[in-house]
Amino acid sequence: MKRKEFKIKIDATPHKVWDVLWSDKTYPEWTKVFSDGSHAKTDWQEGSKVLFLDGKGNGMVSRIRKKIDGHYMSFEHLGYVKDDEEILSGEEVEKWQGGQENYTLIQNDGKTELQIEMDIMEEYLDKFNDTFPKALNEVKRISEINKQNQ
Repeated sequence: MKRKEFKIKIDATPHKVWDVLWSDKTYPEWTKVFSDGSHAKTDWQEGSKVLFLDGKGNGMVSRIRKKIDGHYMSFEHLGYVKDDEEILSGEEVEKWQGGQENYTLIQNDGKTELQIEMDIMEEYLDKFNDTFPKALNEVKRISEINKQNQ
């Protein structure tokens, strides 16, 4: 796996960006870039399981490794979901099991820099290099709407 970093500056508070990233209302909005019907099943608490799913019930099984509200969220990938069934072992899982996806929000000059570091299998690098900047632009767009309501 390769460690890849993505960044974007957003004209909104870290609190606002955090809410856009992890609320049940806006998470599907910015992640639709990856897959139609994208959503997460979790309570968003440290140590909790997260199912990152598409509209067909397929996706990833992860857990929240570390959470600092408004500042940092780290996921560890454990397996995948196929046809609503969790698969946590086997050759396909072992290729990327333990990979991390880390979100850091840094306030600077009244804006927020969102930094994402993630482990990506080489065969998916092109896809993520294309889609992740689009997803971050959606986070920015949503976060900057009604800026005065922060």
